[in-house]
Amino acid sequence: MSKKYLLTTDGLQKLNDELKELINQKRPDVIERIREAAAHGDLSENADYAQAREEQSFTEGRILEIEDIIKNAEIITQSNHGSTVTIGSTVTVKINGQEKKYTIVGSNEANPKEGKISNESLVGSALLGRKIHEKFIITAPAGEMDYEIISIE
Repeated sequence: MSKKYLLTTDGLQKLNDELKELINQKRPDVIERIREAAAHGDLSENADYAQAREEQSFTEGRILEIEDIIKNAEIITQSNHGSTVTIGSTVTVKINGQEKKYTIVGSNEANPKEGKISNESLVGSALLGRKIHEKFIITAPAGEMDYEIISIE
């Protein structure tokens, strides 16, 4: 059985855009670089050829990976109107007195710098199922952190 990939509609669109770019731009560019490098003769000592082949391998692998994710994607829908934290919720929390905002997403979309945390992460999994004003403690490698949910969108 294939793994299900949890994605927001935005995350699915980004993957579709990346796939289109890889197939329509990156793949033809790499193939052309391989052709040019091969035309220079001896392939055993041709660094341009080796690099282009490596890039081709990476590109084809990424195309297969994205196609698998899209094929097995499960779109996250927000249906509980913010009463409980679910995947797809944007949660404002107070951590040891400081406010932070997180959006709970599937692991493929996680980007902590943008405030998008995975449902499988320590904090993401601890937030799931919680309600507004709920207080709890997360024991992280840095120590215990006091959390309080301020709002759920």
